[in-house]
Amino acid sequence: MDIRRATTATELLAAGHLFDTPPRETWATRFLAADGHLMLIAYVDGVPAGFVSGIEMLHPDKGTEMCLYELGVDEAFRRRGIGAALTRALVDIARERGCYDLWVGVERDNKAALATYRAAGAADDGDFAMLTWEFAGEDASE
Repeated sequence: MDIRRATTATELLAAGHLFDTPPRETWATRFLAADGHLMLIAYVDGVPAGFVSGIEMLHPDKGTEMCLYELGVDEAFRRRGIGAALTRALVDIARERGCYDLWVGVERDNKAALATYRAAGAADDGDFAMLTWEFAGEDASE
């Protein structure tokens, strides 16, 4: 397995099967160009097998932390340690960049994700509620 930081939209488009929906070139380009946005892709025999995305967040009284935004591993490559390896790689980058921590939100019933993050060294920080404002039907233009 080879884990590399994605630097071009072409890499993200080639790994499109790993995402919930096919990535759009414009959004991929914007994501990669945004300061503090990271995308790592794991390759097995040259094939994109998984990804992790991270976003740095800076706050005036806390400094910078990293949010593990999303982790995905192709079903054919699951249960091989790829998710944990991607997570550890993002943790290493967060440390290198001076982040004071890295966090991820996970549903309590997502046993696979919980096991993956714990295998990569994460500790449970307690329960919290996540609330969202959804803008379905509104223009999600590029």
